[in-house]
Amino acid sequence: MRVLISGASIAGPVLAYWLTRRGFDVTVVEQAAELRKTGGHAVDLFRPAMDISERMGVLPRIAERTTGTDVLLAYRRGAARPARIDFDKLYGAMSDRHVEIMRDDLSEIYVDAGRDDVEYVFGDRVVAVDEDGRVEFARGASRRFDVVVGADGLHSGVRQLVFGPDAGHTRFLGGHLSVVSVPKSFARDGISTCYADAGKLAMSYTADHLADARAVFIFRPRRPLVLDHRDGAGQRTALRHEFAGIAPEVDSWLGELDRTPAFYFDSITQLQLTSWSRGRVTLVGDAGYCPGPAVGGSTSLAVLGAYVLAGELAAAGGDHVRAFAAYEQAMREPALRSRAFA
Repeated sequence: MRVLISGASIAGPVLAYWLTRRGFDVTVVEQAAELRKTGGHAVDLFRPAMDISERMGVLPRIAERTTGTDVLLAYRRGAARPARIDFDKLYGAMSDRHVEIMRDDLSEIYVDAGRDDVEYVFGDRVVAVDEDGRVEFARGASRRFDVVVGADGLHSGVRQLVFGPDAGHTRFLGGHLSVVSVPKSFARDGISTCYADAGKLAMSYTADHLADARAVFIFRPRRPLVLDHRDGAGQRTALRHEFAGIAPEVDSWLGELDRTPAFYFDSITQLQLTSWSRGRVTLVGDAGYCPGPAVGGSTSLAVLGAYVLAGELAAAGGDHVRAFAAYEQAMREPALRSRAFA
């Protein structure tokens, strides 16, 4: 059975790994020319994503690449001293098994785990899918697949192609998230420094193996921003408007906006599809049930969803109709729980 997965970030490589181990012929197409090595932000893996990663044999590599952040120093306007928060205690209260790792590192680890058995095609994307599984690509020749999976994130191209108007069932949660690559000297190993004010938060952190540091900005604007997710200039202007003057350190982070090698900005938006399968196509991870970037445990949810989908396709003997129904039933409660938490 031939399966096409669009997206090589988190859900896509995990799904590909488990499908090949169950005898499926898997191709992963990724729009980027290669795996991203710079930029991105730290993500959290909780149970059961940790358990699934252990079954994949990648936990030692994940442990080598954790951020190692132990302490959060939170500066609040008007406070004489920063609040000191122990990360181990904080996350220990939420989960008995947890690691923090850079998203790009995690993606690379998952891709490497199954690379020998999976066909990876970089620098291309899906532009059409018909009812019989015939897929048209932007660059490569058309091919037919038994199942097509969109694992291409919140702004999923596969979802837009297949679901059409239904793909827009979203809820803006009111905030925006940005991540900026800044010089490593702007942060200290093991310590995340945070500056908080009403409706906004800025923090910096790094890790031993990183050549840079990351500045993260989360804010709720007083007036809605009318920005396309590709409007980099408008996004930088919005960040300066919201965060200038909070603290000298934050101003230095903002000073890197025009020369940073990596910049990310997006609204914290939640997908609220009632079903994420149609015909031979289904969605996994943020492409189908993103609870909201940085607020709903979307990375762990993506790993779980990929593992469940692979298992249901195998249990159904390749019957995608039966498999998709079982997959949606199994993932509905975790998706709704993450959505409510976000």
